[in-house]
Order: sequence, then structure tokens, then C-alpha cells
Amino acid sequence: MTTLSNPPTHTRTFSVPNMLTYARIAAVPAVVACMYWSDILQGGLWLRWVALTIFIAAGVTDFFDGYFARAWGQHSSFGRMLDPIADKLLVASCLLMLAANGTIRGWSLWAAIVILCREILVSGLREYLAELRVSVPVTRLAKWKTTAQLVAVGFLVLGDAGDRVLPVVTPIGLTLLWLSALLTLYTGYDYFRAGVRHLIEE
Repeated sequence: MTTLSNPPTHTRTFSVPNMLTYARIAAVPAVVACMYWSDILQGGLWLRWVALTIFIAAGVTDFFDGYFARAWGQHSSFGRMLDPIADKLLVASCLLMLAANGTIRGWSLWAAIVILCREILVSGLREYLAELRVSVPVTRLAKWKTTAQLVAVGFLVLGDAGDRVLPVVTPIGLTLLWLSALLTLYTGYDYFRAGVRHLIEE
């Protein structure tokens, strides 16, 4: 009889779910480069479509890495750590580029600031609680928050290129950005409430 054992570390590191997460991280500079070329270097609006295509592909990997991890039993601590980092890198880098090119401006900048500040604060809280060996699980609402952020940023990445086809693309993106900012605030408070008793005890 063959005894099953835990797969070696290198096997978990290069599992399919983790490879999809790596691909999402690799998409970050590609999306940023397309937006920079389009807006800063005046490369043309067609690059916005390229950026959106890469962004959507990256967003799809966010679904499938979790799906395959559950379906094939390939969960790992490394994957759980890297997955939210990949999401934050993708969203944060796009928000910064969208602010730089003026797609996000005026009052809408506050929605982007809320999202970025919340992600930094929650990451810091998670790191602190990890030292205390306290795990704060990702809630279903937090997953919906991430989805709302990705959809909002997707509309805004297309921006002016989409407005030429359908003039409401950017307004829809900005509306969804505010919605995701509200979800971001609520889930951030939810995480802080879950971790505050450990902060007080310490």
C-alpha cells in the first residue's frame, strides 16, 4: 500500500493555482505599460483595449486559481499569502495610472485614496496578527469587494476608448469605483473589528 504524503515545497510553489497567481502579477507591468504608452507617450487609444484585454485575463486568473486550489486540493500558505498581494498590486497600480492620466480626478480621487489606504492598513493589521499567529479569514463580502474593484477598474482602464463606442463607460466605472470604495470601508472596519481584541490584549 502506498502512503500519501504532503507534496514537496517546490511542487506547491509551482502548482497550477500559484502559477495563475504569478501570471496575474506578471500582468501588472504589462497593463501599466500599455496605459503609459497610450496616455503619457500618446500611443493611441487602441492600447487601452490591449490593456483591458490583459486586465480581464488577469482578473479571470483570480477566479481560477481559487477554483483549482479547491478542486485539486492544492491549498498552500504561500498561495494564501500571494493571492491577495497579486490583487492589490493589480488594482493599486491601475488606480495610480488612472489618476496620473486624469481618468480619475476631482472628488473621485477620494474613492481611490480610500481603497489604497484601506488595503495598506489591512495588510499591516494582517502582518501584525500573523506574528501573534492569529488568522483573519477572507470573508465573502471581501471577495465581492475585490470583484467590484476589478470591474470598476476594468471600465476605467478602457476609459476614453470605450466612451467612443458607448459614452457612459467612464461614468459607469466611476460609479462602480465609489461603490467598491464603500465596500472597502465596510470590510476594512470588519477586519479591524475582528482583530482589535487581539490588539487590546497585546
